[in-house]
Amino acid sequence: MTQVLNLIDGTEVSASGSRTLDLVNPATGEVFGTSVLSEQSDVDAALAAAERAFKVWRKSTPAQRQLALLKIADALESRAEEFAELEIRETGKIRAVVLDEEIPECVSALRFFAGAARQLEGTASGEYLPGHTSAIRREPVGVCAQIAPWNYPLMMGVWKIAPALAAGNTVVLKPAETTPSTAVLLAKVAAEFLPQGAFNVLCGDRDTGRALVKHPITELVSITGSTRAGIDVATVAAADLKRTHLELGGNAPLLVFGDVNLAEAAEGIVGAAFYNAGQDCTAGSRVLVDAAIHDEFVAELTKAAAAQTPGEDFGPLNSEAQFGRVRGLVGRLPSHARVETGGTPTGDRGFFFSPTVISGLKQDDEIVQEEIFGPVITVQSFVDEDEAVRLANGVPYGLASSIWTNDLARATRVSGELDFGCVWVNTHGPLVSEMPHGGFGHSGHGKDLSSYSFAEYTRVKHVMTRFA
Repeated sequence: MTQVLNLIDGTEVSASGSRTLDLVNPATGEVFGTSVLSEQSDVDAALAAAERAFKVWRKSTPAQRQLALLKIADALESRAEEFAELEIRETGKIRAVVLDEEIPECVSALRFFAGAARQLEGTASGEYLPGHTSAIRREPVGVCAQIAPWNYPLMMGVWKIAPALAAGNTVVLKPAETTPSTAVLLAKVAAEFLPQGAFNVLCGDRDTGRALVKHPITELVSITGSTRAGIDVATVAAADLKRTHLELGGNAPLLVFGDVNLAEAAEGIVGAAFYNAGQDCTAGSRVLVDAAIHDEFVAELTKAAAAQTPGEDFGPLNSEAQFGRVRGLVGRLPSHARVETGGTPTGDRGFFFSPTVISGLKQDDEIVQEEIFGPVITVQSFVDEDEAVRLANGVPYGLASSIWTNDLARATRVSGELDFGCVWVNTHGPLVSEMPHGGFGHSGHGKDLSSYSFAEYTRVKHVMTRFA
């Protein structure tokens, strides 16, 4: 049986207590190992290590930080197979997707933030008051507690640690309790190139995360997770006025207008909806379609969805709990809803759910208002542009959205009306390291990726010198 340990002060160590968490392969439903369950003394040790390392790392030059991140990126790239094996075992992801898409994106993000370390931005130094010169310093914040999700364990871990380290901070990362292995391996790889204790990993549960957030050493807390978890983090952090970065749930609308190629749009939307079994905060699961083409488009969407094969085109849901949640949302459908395809578990083991399309839904239905996080597409119709925007914005989330049309004026007009942090046009889902990712409302605040993310891991200091 595999046992995953903590990585504190550059060394793998057991937790202080004897409690453990089971690790389950979601493709089989079988327990294959355990991870340690960290307690308060482990949290204290990890944060103390990060605090000691901060005294060293904060004084490193941007060039030194860049070089370290580039070496980490190279090491990750060279050990891609090893990372992939761990990621697949704990998530059930499709092997080619992990190796050909996700790990290269991790490497790209590390290299981007390596460059960002040497591109500090701010107001130009100058004499804004006669006889005085003002300068702006961008400084690291301090020790960062970071909480990663289970849907993209390695990628979200990289998105967190890369800007934090690039800015001169030190980190204690808590991976999700079902997917800790790649975080620990990443920290082991990084330890060769960083000061001892600069990047630590603590395995554990919600209580472990809460202790990290509450701890007086922690200066900034970043979490990617559910809205409920984000509210919990923000509430605990507020008691000590800690800075927070919250990348939370999503419920993306995809507005399909009548001038598109229906088959092409359906194929694109199915890919966006079922990528990673729909376990993506930007998943294209909430389709809004022009009433004039509704029936024809639903037929195309159903055809494209039914052609997807669980286990080949996408993997299982991550856990029995998530499996049960998706089954519950579909099982509680109102009588006016119509399941066009799917709607049931599939396979004789593991947590696989069939590709599903549901039409006939209304705006206040639970499955429309709630983030599904499974391979399920809901369909509603609209009669005009105003109604399309109203339905799109009529949920608490504000992370991602897309517009499907060949009318450039409409795309420009509607993109300004959609209350989401990202708007795609005639596609849905692509992200690049140079552009920000983050939302509004119940999707949280703050940005991942891009120079905007890097800036969030810095503090701004004004230094004024009188020379007259």
